[in-house]
Amino acid sequence: MNLRTIGLLGGMTYHSTVDYYMGINDAIAARLGGHASAPLLMSSLNFQDIRDLQLAGDWTGAGQLLAAHAQKLEAAGAEAVVICTNLMHKVAPDVEASIKVPLIHIVDAVADEAANRGLTRLGLMGAEWTMRDPFYERRLADDGIAWVPASEDDIQLTDQIVFDELTRGVILDTSRIKLLGVVNDLAQRGAQGVILGCTEIPLIVNQSHTDVPLIDSAQAHIRAVVKFMTS
Repeated sequence: MNLRTIGLLGGMTYHSTVDYYMGINDAIAARLGGHASAPLLMSSLNFQDIRDLQLAGDWTGAGQLLAAHAQKLEAAGAEAVVICTNLMHKVAPDVEASIKVPLIHIVDAVADEAANRGLTRLGLMGAEWTMRDPFYERRLADDGIAWVPASEDDIQLTDQIVFDELTRGVILDTSRIKLLGVVNDLAQRGAQGVILGCTEIPLIVNQSHTDVPLIDSAQAHIRAVVKFMTS
């Protein structure tokens, strides 16, 4: 089988980028057997540069930075580009406008997963910007999926755990319990399922921890990437 080459925009953070690299390769190896692996190109950014732009509110600069790296991947032969993080899809339009190849969007992958599981009302856990900004909500709405907002306290709690711990590779049982409380709160607000909308959250919370249906955005994204590669 001729596999399409994918360009990964990673390093945001490298902890979850490793999961993308391994997940895509594992899926290709399982599907094709033998010594098959995935043809991947990667541009792994310095997350400190991205974090500085986030804190400064310079989303234009962030979009330009990711777009420049996406163009390099395209020039190197990528047939599609993947942003290996949820939050930086806030600047996905800038990336899409800068390249001629497709951008495989994480929210589209989440929407497909929700449809396959019959979930039409979803809550979201992630960075504060991801939980507040309409880029996620609007794209889900285009696929007929209703949005269940989190409480202010849960937004602040989740963001703190993401940036003070998970993006630094710190995994604490006490924080897992707190995040599971956010899951339960969203379910009580009417969510049929909850999106793990930060690619680091699955490092600490997964479906084995709760009866509330969870959508691992990174794994849904990986499945979408593998589908594109093999189509």
